Amino acid sequence: MLQRVMTRPTDEHPPSDRSALIGGGAALSAFLLWGLMPVYFKALADVPPLEMLAHRVVWSVLVMTALVLVLRPVREVVDAAGDLRRIGLYLTTALLISTNWLVFLWAVVHGRLIEVSLGYYINPLVNVLLGVLFLAERLSRLQLLSVAMAFVGVLGLVIDAGTIPWLGLFLGVSFGFYALVRKKAGIDPLVGLLMETMLLALPALGYLLWLGAEGTGSFGSHSAGADLLLAASGLVTSVPLILFMTGNRRLKLSTIGVMQYVAPSCQLALAVVCYGEAFTRADGIAFGFIWMALALFSWSLWRPR
Repeated sequence: MLQRVMTRPTDEHPPSDRSALIGGGAALSAFLLWGLMPVYFKALADVPPLEMLAHRVVWSVLVMTALVLVLRPVREVVDAAGDLRRIGLYLTTALLISTNWLVFLWAVVHGRLIEVSLGYYINPLVNVLLGVLFLAERLSRLQLLSVAMAFVGVLGLVIDAGTIPWLGLFLGVSFGFYALVRKKAGIDPLVGLLMETMLLALPALGYLLWLGAEGTGSFGSHSAGADLLLAASGLVTSVPLILFMTGNRRLKLSTIGVMQYVAPSCQLALAVVCYGEAFTRADGIAFGFIWMALALFSWSLWRPR
């Protein structure tokens, strides 16, 4: 079944209804998992974010290697590793996703989950703009209005705080470019993620070994439960990314953009209800504009159907 899900649609034919349904289910599952992911990494708050990132990379390589050996011919991996142009693309996407992960982990550990949710609320509209600029996707008047409303919401936060919300903007823009490069290059979801994590694995493993030699590493220094969570971070990292890339290959970038508000909604609820982060009146007004923008954009997509 997973082999069939990962099958690449040809460029000559548009995706079938079945392919779009599979893509939609995969993408929605990815966004739900991402929305609940802060709970997982809050449980590892004693581990420094950079070390946590290194564990995510190293354990993800093991998970992805096992998956690719089962689901892909070895020749596909050999061809990918031997293509210098592809290596450049993989390095670009690896840097984009690793910096996105690092900022996300830092924000979760330091109680900035509302800002994280802002970034991923902005991301769908970043995807919309990138789709227009780089993939020749067109926007209706309603869709243009939704982008303008989201801009007003972010501007309200800037005026209230007196500073640009760099953390949220970075998360939204970096993940938007990650999705764009992967989609435009037609990178295979499984092989692509394996190549990305392999490029990051050597420095990540070297960093973990250095921490161990210095006696400052977290693995083995805390409870067995913490060690298990660190080891399982490979699965936690890989599964939603595979689901996302499966959906990303089968759906328009603008459609992916609309679905992505599921993850920040979960994150915002966790921040306010579970972790007691302050949600101010200015936040409410700004998020209100962004929510209305997303609702308008969703309506503009579904109305013709």
